Amino acid sequence: MTITRTDATDRLARDHVLVIGLLLVATFVVILNETVMSVAIPVLQEQLGVPPSVGQWLTTVFMLTMAVVIPLTGFLIQRIGTRPLFITAMSSFTAGTILAFVAPGFEVLLVARVVQAVGTAIMLPLLMTTVMTLVPESRRGVMMGNISVVIAVAPALGPTLSGLVLDHLGWRWIFGVMIPIAGAALVVGAVCVRSVSPTVSVPIDVVSVPMAILGFGGLVYGLVGIGEAADHGSAVPVWIPFTVGVIGLCAFVARQLLLQRTDRALLDLRVFASFQFSLAIVAMVVAMSTMMGTFIVVPYFAQAVLGFSPLSTGLLTLPGGLLMGIAGPVVGRIYDLRGPRVLVMPGAVLITAGVWLLTTVDTTTSAWLLTGANMTLCLGLAATFTPLMTSALGSVAPHRYSHASAALGTFQQVAGAAGTALFITVMTVVAADGRAAGVANAEAITDGVRTVFTVAGVLGLVLIVIVAFVRAPKASVHPDMVDPDETSPAPKISVQGSSEALTRLS
Repeated sequence: MTITRTDATDRLARDHVLVIGLLLVATFVVILNETVMSVAIPVLQEQLGVPPSVGQWLTTVFMLTMAVVIPLTGFLIQRIGTRPLFITAMSSFTAGTILAFVAPGFEVLLVARVVQAVGTAIMLPLLMTTVMTLVPESRRGVMMGNISVVIAVAPALGPTLSGLVLDHLGWRWIFGVMIPIAGAALVVGAVCVRSVSPTVSVPIDVVSVPMAILGFGGLVYGLVGIGEAADHGSAVPVWIPFTVGVIGLCAFVARQLLLQRTDRALLDLRVFASFQFSLAIVAMVVAMSTMMGTFIVVPYFAQAVLGFSPLSTGLLTLPGGLLMGIAGPVVGRIYDLRGPRVLVMPGAVLITAGVWLLTTVDTTTSAWLLTGANMTLCLGLAATFTPLMTSALGSVAPHRYSHASAALGTFQQVAGAAGTALFITVMTVVAADGRAAGVANAEAITDGVRTVFTVAGVLGLVLIVIVAFVRAPKASVHPDMVDPDETSPAPKISVQGSSEALTRLS
């Protein structure tokens, strides 16, 4: 059975609402899993008896797997379809979570993280493609607001959940509490989710797959390796994965440009022909780098300098996460009424203000300042992510939604790795120089943190400049939405529309 798209003037059908609701819940759970390790890794290192250089691989291997799988999802969504791909993704995530819960040691836990990451990598592009296929243009802002909650709130709540569980139940239950939710989403989804668009019978290009693995995997490993090398040294010189990544990425791009002439590309790069799509991607990279780097550095500073417990550290991000959850749908409604410009500029200013506020931290900084800065940052992210995602995806032809979603997810993952690597490297290098000069450890780390957020503040200023050029997709047909080998243009996309609210997902 294939679900057909509703007319823009109709309310979403009940089965459409159910499909999107299930995908939202499932995606929230899998993305939440990305940041639960930020507070848990020091505990895991101690209890599993592994050094920091080894323990960090629980995060590194997750990011590597995501970077390799996400570029493939555009092809997979078109080839496999919504229902089987949803079942595959949630089965992988659930199996990995169960394996992590029962893992007897570090090695099995590492394998479990890989299995989890495969499912996580598929879910977000699948959700965005489904929304763009089912939701009328006039209502996409509200729904993308819900997706922004998933993308930004889940990582913000990860440390809170992790700290709460570690303080009361132990590290295994970080995974244990997710098992029933993931299992329920899998069972209900297997029964209720249906395909939202026809599939195409195109064979996978076996040459592109290793190119994607080497290109995106090498690039992310190199970015992560920068932070590791600055902190405690890296087993592999950083230039090696970067070189492999650049060569693999260049080969991958050249291959896709050749294959897309016959619509056989693993990742169709024609989505970047849209200026607004490319501009939104750049803005998302800057914002995502700032978000992920901040979400890593602030908990570290709270524990290493201020002496906060895991639970207290996790609670620092909770108000900001809740604020994003409240603001996301509201921002979506404003987008539907007014377009992106009234949102992205105030959002970029709030992001910049939040990180500049963090440049004032010292060894006596209160939890209130950290929480307030985080809330300012999160409100800015809520106002920025929704219009950027909606404008980006609304600027490409409907038959390329899956590839646009895959490209968006890929750049978000690379940006998260880049932000984390940049922030950790700057903090570690400055702190090491301070200790070498005789500065106390806490003061040295604080100097490093202040420097980190000065860099983040500069990135915020860059973001303000970029979003000044963001526009809503035009109501007329875009030249970039017409295939060079087609005689008629793709259907036009208009995202701005009425203020009618979506059917509640309840």
